[in-house]
Amino acid sequence: MKKDTFGMMPDGTVVSLYTLENRNGMKVTLIDYGATVVNLWAPDRNGRFDDVVLGFSSLEQYLEHSFFFGCTIGRYGNRIAYGRFQIDGQEFVLACNNGPHHLHGGIRGFDKVVWKAKETVTDQGEGVAFSYLSRDGEEGYPGNLQVNVLYLLTDQNELKIEYSATTDKKTIVNLTNHSYFNLLGEGNGDILGHELMIKADYFTPVDETIIPTGELRAVSGTPFDFTQPKPIGKHIEASDEQLFFGKGYDHNFVLKTKDDHQLGLVAYVHEPSTGRIMEVYSTEPGVQFYTGNFLDGRAKGKKGKTYHRRSGFCLETQHFPDSPNKPNFPSTLLCPGEVYQSTTIYKFGVKK
Repeated sequence: MKKDTFGMMPDGTVVSLYTLENRNGMKVTLIDYGATVVNLWAPDRNGRFDDVVLGFSSLEQYLEHSFFFGCTIGRYGNRIAYGRFQIDGQEFVLACNNGPHHLHGGIRGFDKVVWKAKETVTDQGEGVAFSYLSRDGEEGYPGNLQVNVLYLLTDQNELKIEYSATTDKKTIVNLTNHSYFNLLGEGNGDILGHELMIKADYFTPVDETIIPTGELRAVSGTPFDFTQPKPIGKHIEASDEQLFFGKGYDHNFVLKTKDDHQLGLVAYVHEPSTGRIMEVYSTEPGVQFYTGNFLDGRAKGKKGKTYHRRSGFCLETQHFPDSPNKPNFPSTLLCPGEVYQSTTIYKFGVKK
């Protein structure tokens, strides 16, 4: 494991870069700003390693742009309608930073703070344990929330992410990672030829402002049917109201799980030309599939290549968007004395 200086915040706080490497030569780098994945080198069928996540080479770029590349999202990943929710009849008001709605924790979410970091070695591999205390009232959320995120790189070519949190007041929590993947290598074209499977028979349709309506809609017979692997681009331009609202895929899929909080396979991605595959395992009930619809060419990546629309995809494991306002969705309420726990694994391999 290696630790280097990545940059300095405007207030003088040093941001560090941590490099993890496993026995197979796979490497991951992380920074404590946003508890962010910066690089992830994975092999192709010929043993060539490429960086397969989008991101920046300098702290200044992360501070300038708000694409959430690789960062930890909180307190609440995804959208909350009109920045409002209630707990026990008391209304809480959050910043509306995505049109009329609250997105990814607000103006200064967990992606925009410097976390405490501790290097760690476990029997599973090298890792970095990040921690952050979100104070009562931060971004409008109630309760002092202690958050811990552990990233581990295993010798099975897995990036394992373990989340935990506790609170001293009733609050809501929905943590996720917002890495954009391109198994061709970052900056090497679009992701429309990647073949994707999502283990979901239903998704949560949205209105024109990308807030779930509350319906669980069957994917069968729609462009949202990824129950069998198919190219991401196969139906992305179909004449479909949901694709129009999201400008592509930007939707939560309702995962088929055997039991609550049981770790299981939820998605599979294959890039045919390189042979790279990525399997996603999670304990979460949902995953947001997003196809980089709002990447607009303003951002240049680590190799200086411009990130255009659909040059990366996200599979953000999560509870559902706007759950605090949808009683039929799985609850995101966390009470004092309880421990929020969640695990997600991104596992890399090749198909010959």
